[in-house]
Amino acid sequence: MANKTINPTRMELTRLKGRVKTAVRGHKLLKDKRDELMKQFMEVVRKNRALRRRVEEGLEKAGAAMTVASAVMSPEMLEQALLYPKQSVELDVTYRNIMSVNVPVYHYQTANEDSTEIYPYGFAQTSGELDAALEALGKVFRDMLELAEVEKTMQLLAQDIEKTRRRVNALEYVVIPEMQRNIRYITMKLDENERGNTTRLMKVKEMVLQDAHNYK
Repeated sequence: MANKTINPTRMELTRLKGRVKTAVRGHKLLKDKRDELMKQFMEVVRKNRALRRRVEEGLEKAGAAMTVASAVMSPEMLEQALLYPKQSVELDVTYRNIMSVNVPVYHYQTANEDSTEIYPYGFAQTSGELDAALEALGKVFRDMLELAEVEKTMQLLAQDIEKTRRRVNALEYVVIPEMQRNIRYITMKLDENERGNTTRLMKVKEMVLQDAHNYK
């Protein structure tokens, strides 16, 4: 049903036709954006699945090695060996644009240029399993940062996909149909007014002709 408060004039009709044309073009652009976002999202999901599997395997390996190290070393010795970390990490965040969505990119750098320098203890009184646990944690650390980056990207893309989907649906099922109904309503009213004017003109012409005939 058309909006009855609308002014049925030719100027309003022209304005509505321009708005419909713009809305249709915007609807197409938003649909293309939504489809491309979905494509990018599915690629990120596949990457996330592979990374998560790799991180879980790395953590499981590190946990198993740490369990063995805890079994062969006393708790006091283990705590003392890990009390002062030798390596530190600096993390920087930049952003890249994916279809108008700014997603984070993590860059990290170790304080020591040799990233393998992660053992904060001497090797005389510690077990090899502790070395294996720290090495596994060092390797999985890079994957964990990348996984965090990918999951944040997934979250931001999903939010923008949902927002774009709502806009597409609003244009497709609410805005454009309402404007098209208003256009039909104005067109109908203008045609009705035109027919009324034509009828009145015909009546006036008939009366003029009748008066002229009576005068003669």
